[in-house]
Amino acid sequence: MGDFFQSLIYPIELLVAWIMYGFHQAFTWIGLDPASGAAWALSIIGLVLVMRAAMIPLFVKQINASRKMQLIQPELQKIQKKYKGKSDPESRQAMTQETMALYKSEGTNPFSSCLPILVQSPFFFGLFRVLNGLEGISKDPDKAIGPITQKVAAQAESATLFGAQLSDKFIGAETTTTKIVTIVLIILMSATTFTTQRQLMTKNMPASALDNPFAKQQKLIMYVMPVVFAVSGINFPIGVLLYWFTTNVWSMVQQFYVIRKMPAPGSAAEKALHERLAKRGKPIPGEAERKAAEAAEAEAAAERTRQRVQPKGKKRAKKKPGSGAIAEKKPQTDN
Repeated sequence: MGDFFQSLIYPIELLVAWIMYGFHQAFTWIGLDPASGAAWALSIIGLVLVMRAAMIPLFVKQINASRKMQLIQPELQKIQKKYKGKSDPESRQAMTQETMALYKSEGTNPFSSCLPILVQSPFFFGLFRVLNGLEGISKDPDKAIGPITQKVAAQAESATLFGAQLSDKFIGAETTTTKIVTIVLIILMSATTFTTQRQLMTKNMPASALDNPFAKQQKLIMYVMPVVFAVSGINFPIGVLLYWFTTNVWSMVQQFYVIRKMPAPGSAAEKALHERLAKRGKPIPGEAERKAAEAAEAEAAAERTRQRVQPKGKKRAKKKPGSGAIAEKKPQTDN
């Protein structure tokens, strides 16, 4: 099983190694010391930039999928309420079919929002294995990974960031400096994770979507994930923590831009966008259609009111209440 996983992840390791090496060569060419922590740290950041730039279409798809998942929550709740208390196989199958039909009609599903994480995971493990294997490569040239030869690995292994080696971990750290750098990166990583999730919850979710199981799940993730990262971060090399922190910053900034420009309908971000456009005198997206729909609805209501008012006939209009037979006999009395 171990050999299978290694053969599966090796192409990703090789790609990670080449991207890092390419950036390292570029930074060396502009004058940075090839054995410096700055050159290798910037190479890791370069890896993040390349990977996340390639994932922009997936990120946009994730945002759209999350937005649609928020908006269809009332419909999902109706389906769940319809089959509440029914545990027979037929009812469960019918509920699943109706749920999947709703996902299909809206062009979304719960897994679409996980695409960037799933795509990013192999790169994360690839970088982890590259950094974790630097010491072994520096001692054994046969363990080289693409351009990460024994000489290059020795440079990367000895490179330090604020006095801590990029391949060091909190667990087993021999110096206080390494522990401090690790803790700072873990705190930054957890804080950016929390901020990114909170930004999505408070800015880009309509009020109608805040009180449902999906929103509660998102809120739980907002508080749990930073704790998970903080606990697991003590086992990762400093270089991996730097990678994680950098990709979190990218996600936070990218999400801020998308939410600002393409907010979810009914969200606080959409209201803020409309206020900015109104101040600039620019048309508000969908405003003309909304006014046309309101005018059409008002016209339809007026038409329904007119139809309810029945016109009176000529004879019926001349009659007065209570006149009847008395009115007819009156002329005979006068004669």
